[in-house]
Amino acid sequence: MTGISIRSANIDDAQMIADFHVKVWRHTYQDLAPTEAYAVLNEQHRGKQWKEKLSANDNSQIVLIAEIDGRTVGIGAAGGSSESIFDGRGEIKFLYVDPDFKRRGIGRALLAQLAIHLRKMHYQAAALSVVKGNEPAMAFYEALNGRPAGEYIDPGPVWRSQNIVFVWDDVASLIS
Repeated sequence: MTGISIRSANIDDAQMIADFHVKVWRHTYQDLAPTEAYAVLNEQHRGKQWKEKLSANDNSQIVLIAEIDGRTVGIGAAGGSSESIFDGRGEIKFLYVDPDFKRRGIGRALLAQLAIHLRKMHYQAAALSVVKGNEPAMAFYEALNGRPAGEYIDPGPVWRSQNIVFVWDDVASLIS
């Protein structure tokens, strides 16, 4: 895709990322998430989370922002595994693309950069989780040769969603 740039996020991006995260999250999960999750997982809540994530001194984690003409059109994050079901694979923790910019290569570009980071951190394989029922995301990961490798319930305090784990046994397959 022409015109896309991807950069590392910093603490000054925290609230912008939170606002973007909430916007895309609400669009994506409008028919899947319970209404109480919408009330709690707002811009203020996400802002606090992203400030904590971006201020942590953890070189194993990366947060990326995809932009077109200065407009945020995607975010992604990766690092060490947060759940045992990932079986020691590097984890793609977040991948969100603005619905108005889908099918333009932004998700693929972010995934490739996240995979490069995971490889630098010596992960040979990658994994992520998708909320059950998020068919567009599952189709996207399957098109990139991700394979389902199990299910778990997210322990989140607000919405204990049922998730499907997708894996790539060779993280390099996401870099192209």
